[in-house]
Amino acid sequence: MTAVRRIRDFPLSVQLLLVNQLGVNLGFYLLVPYLATHLADDLGLSLAMVGLVLGVRNLSQQGLFLIGGSASDRIGPRRVIIAGCGLRTVGFGLFAVGESVQLLLAAAVLSGVAGALFNPAVRAYIAVEMPADRRAEAFALFNVFAQVGALLGPLLGSVLLLVGFRIAAVTAAAVFAVLTAAQTVALPGRTVPEHAGSVLADWRECVTNPRFRAFAVALSGMFALQNQLYLVLPMEAERLTGAPSTVAAIFVVSTVATLLWQVRITRRYAGRSRGHALTLGLAVMGAGFAVPALAYLLPWTATATDASDLGPVAVAVRLLPVLLATLFLSVGVMIAQPFVYELIPSFGREQVAGTYFGLFYLVSGVVAAASTAVIGWVGELGGRPTGWLAALLCAGIGLVCAAAVAVLERRGALRSVVVVSPEPAR
Repeated sequence: MTAVRRIRDFPLSVQLLLVNQLGVNLGFYLLVPYLATHLADDLGLSLAMVGLVLGVRNLSQQGLFLIGGSASDRIGPRRVIIAGCGLRTVGFGLFAVGESVQLLLAAAVLSGVAGALFNPAVRAYIAVEMPADRRAEAFALFNVFAQVGALLGPLLGSVLLLVGFRIAAVTAAAVFAVLTAAQTVALPGRTVPEHAGSVLADWRECVTNPRFRAFAVALSGMFALQNQLYLVLPMEAERLTGAPSTVAAIFVVSTVATLLWQVRITRRYAGRSRGHALTLGLAVMGAGFAVPALAYLLPWTATATDASDLGPVAVAVRLLPVLLATLFLSVGVMIAQPFVYELIPSFGREQVAGTYFGLFYLVSGVVAAASTAVIGWVGELGGRPTGWLAALLCAGIGLVCAAAVAVLERRGALRSVVVVSPEPAR
């Protein structure tokens, strides 16, 4: 109940954006996890073409975050959020009816551009709307709402797929249509400050900010490791059990941990140095990957097996290193992520908060994509499974990034924000 009371103290706009994020993740995860199967099995596209459609969607989003952030600064986050949700409505609607490659690519582009618009705009809106001493708390609850949506989306999608993919896609589009209408009616507008310079001048200001550049590169490791929820950890879970279905346990652990502990963890570190929280979070994330790497030394996890030959207890024992790594990863993200979002606007003027968020997402997306490609290559060197080496590389990324943040903290590059001791949990 304490969390509910604290949410009621937030501005109405922030309350709406928390619910909005639940809806965004609900609609997204209702459809996207099943998109590749639909393209390949239902429409008969080649794997190369499936990869192209999915890649275009990802590139459209990752590559345009800076545009979305600048648009938020120039025309106001409310308009950009509404435009983003409207575009995703159209994009997901096209996935429901599209069968030609041209329509599918158009759907991919529109849904990707949509994410590039509303992701930085939502965070910039919250960062500017909330008092500095409560930003981290708001972003912690934002993460909780996002996780609820990410949990409910696949469950609802799996039920709708029993009827057909088109119904699932139409439902996802309807979710974004409702969000678009709700924001148009209820989301308050903000006065957009006047900008003396050009958009390029704003970009130059952000790119040439040495403190922010160092911060963005150091914290990009957080997103690189988060991406391993979809590569290293599922790969190890399937190797250890021989059953793809056991991968679901990873997402259950991650979601449940976030729902139970996110707010408590953020409160615990709210009155401490931000550099300390970021360093600890990255170190915990990295340390978690040492568990599956070291598990290769154990005889019962060193080799792959078939879950059909094992009982439930044996499967759980074999999965334990992966689930421990998932738990460490989730806790590390819970420690660091709210304070990352809290700090981003403090590197520059409030008028360019969206641009800073957009550039941060762009840098993180590029680093995450490149590192995931390298980790995937390392995980199967010479055609042989080398998951221990991939996990060890992930551990190294976390620890190196933690050390980099610690150096920034010692040099005073992480500007202090006003902090107050949080109220004790009741």
